[in-house]
Amino acid sequence: MNFRIAAAACGRLTAENYDKLKVGMAYDEVKGILGAPARCTDLPGVKSCVWGDDKRSVTVNFIGEKAVLFSSENLR
Repeated sequence: MNFRIAAAACGRLTAENYDKLKVGMAYDEVKGILGAPARCTDLPGVKSCVWGDDKRSVTVNFIGEKAVLFSSENLR
């Protein structure tokens, strides 16, 4: 069961989905595109979330629940 969840999340890590991300998107909007993040770190007012793993990933930084910066590694 956990493998299916991980496989489904990795299936959403595409260049096409990355291109849908826009500055100002709410966390829930990003989650709707990419699925649940692998991990997030929370500091007062700032959240950084990573989708994927060491081989392929998308990182989105949020301020006040709005996306302000995003980057990707090894998307196809």
